[in-house]
Amino acid sequence: MTVPNTPPDPAPADVQAVPDAASDPFAPPPHGATALGAEASPLGQRLLPEVRLGAGVVVACLVAGLVVAGLWAWLAPKVPLVVDGDRILYADPEGEQRAGADAVFVLIGLGAGILTALGAFLVTRRRGGGIAVALGLTVGGLLGSIGGWRIGRSLGPSSDLIGEARRVGNGGHFDASIDLGALGALLVWPMAAMVVLLLLSAAFGKREEDPPPYWAPVAQNPLAAPPAAPPAGAPTGPWAGPGPGSGTGH
Repeated sequence: MTVPNTPPDPAPADVQAVPDAASDPFAPPPHGATALGAEASPLGQRLLPEVRLGAGVVVACLVAGLVVAGLWAWLAPKVPLVVDGDRILYADPEGEQRAGADAVFVLIGLGAGILTALGAFLVTRRRGGGIAVALGLTVGGLLGSIGGWRIGRSLGPSSDLIGEARRVGNGGHFDASIDLGALGALLVWPMAAMVVLLLLSAAFGKREEDPPPYWAPVAQNPLAAPPAAPPAGAPTGPWAGPGPGSGTGH
């Protein structure tokens, strides 16, 4: 015997169509699935563009290192020497040309760091930069600085003091080779590049859009759970009463 106005039992299909609960937006994805279809992209294909980008930044820094070498060999103050019999003496014993060579290298490295960081940021700004740019500037700046030091030293005056003294003769003057007295100057380029890249990224870098609030509609907030579908046979009117034909007869 059935009580009057009792709704019929839902069919098995209707029970399966009704979700048990709203989906959790913070729940992990199902096993074997990754976001944005990343399962179709192997790890090597995702890392290859980053490796290419970092290698390109390193190569650009090495080319800039050649310019640094030429500028340092040209602008660095030279230490004047004089031949006195069988001795080689400083023509200016109280001169500060050695410290001046270090200062010129630091200034050139600072300019190289600023320019390379600015160029790398402008080239990679649309894609959002990445760790490859920072690593490329760090490694490339250090290698470019070392290359500029060694190549610039070879481009300057000869380091063969005895040969130069014999060439100019007694009483002659010549310049000593340029060199770095403080090897810490090699770190100026990569450090300046990292600071400039950080400032540019913070001020003008690509920013991600803020997600919509959780109370926004589903069309604007993809994280919001979709509304549960009403079960079959449930009333759909603006009132919660029984549907037509379900009332008792008079």
